[in-house]
Amino acid sequence: MITQIRGKLIEKTPTEVIIDCNGVGYLLHISLNTFSNLPDSEAVVLYTYLSIREDAHTLYGFFNKTERAIFKLLISVSGVGPSIARTMISSMTSEEIQQAIASENVALIQSVKGIGAKTAQRVIVDLKDKILKTFTIDEVSIATSNTNKDEALSALEVLGFNKKQSDKVVSIILKENPEASVENLIKLALKNL
Repeated sequence: MITQIRGKLIEKTPTEVIIDCNGVGYLLHISLNTFSNLPDSEAVVLYTYLSIREDAHTLYGFFNKTERAIFKLLISVSGVGPSIARTMISSMTSEEIQQAIASENVALIQSVKGIGAKTAQRVIVDLKDKILKTFTIDEVSIATSNTNKDEALSALEVLGFNKKQSDKVVSIILKENPEASVENLIKLALKNL
C-alpha cells in the first residue's frame, strides 16, 4: 500500500494534485483543507490512502496524518464512502469533525452534503468511542453538557414530567444554548413542557 508520497508538485486544483515522484506522476484526490495547506513550493509530502474497488484504484492525499486517520475512520462506517468522507473533511477541519462526533452533534454532521440523519447517527454510534480513545479531545466540555442535561432531566422527572418528553425539550434547548446551566435548562424546559 502507498502510505506517503514525496515529490515535485506539478499541478494543483481544489480537488486533486499531481505529484511527480522520480518521473512518475501520481494523481491524488485531496480535500479543500489539504488544498489550502499545500505550499506553493515544488517539493511536497502528502500522506495517502489507496482505495481499491472493482472498477478503480483511487489514491487520496492528506496534508497530515490526523486528517488521514479521520478519513479512514469515516469510510469504516457503513454508508460512508471515500467521496462522502472527502466532502466531510473538506467541509470541516479534522478537529471540528472530532468534536462533532464526540459531542454527538447530529445536526452538524448531517449538514455535510450526502449525509442524511440515519448516516449521521451511524457515524456517531460507530466512531464516538474510537474518536475519544484515539484523539485527545476536551472531554470536560462534553461531560459538562451531558451532566447538566442528566441533572435537569432527573429534576424534571422528580417534578412529575414525562422523561421522554423532557428529554426532547432539553435536547432542543441544548442545541440552541449548549452552555446553559442546570438551573437555566430546568427553567426553559418548564416553559416548554
